[in-house]
Amino acid sequence: MVANLAIQEYAELDDNECDARITRAKQHLGERLIILGHHYQREEVFKHADVTGDSLKLSRKAADSKADYIVFCGVHFMAEVADILSRDEQIAILPDMAAGCSMADMANLVNVERCWEELSTILDPDEMVTPVTYINSAAD
Repeated sequence: MVANLAIQEYAELDDNECDARITRAKQHLGERLIILGHHYQREEVFKHADVTGDSLKLSRKAADSKADYIVFCGVHFMAEVADILSRDEQIAILPDMAAGCSMADMANLVNVERCWEELSTILDPDEMVTPVTYINSAAD
């Protein structure tokens, strides 16, 4: 399950207050929380991460984690992959639901379905086409 947070309230906090709240939340939740930080994040976000790395490494860490809450500091598709790989009772949280990736947005579901229909007019895609998906793609 992916959770949505109202980020505006937190975006207006000064850095010290934000750091203090994150530290308190981490102390309160302990091992029930894991924060994953993609290596493209800014230092003020990155410093709070329990695990850092690329999107696939972080999603695998999410899958291996026993934490109840997985905070994925990255973009939308990264949190989706973490959510897919995690257990049903875990909650994957993307702090900024507007965080996107232009490459992941290049082939949305509508365009892929349209392409598949066009291929079907020329050949039998079920027998002659093997779809390949870029790892940094939306789950749909």
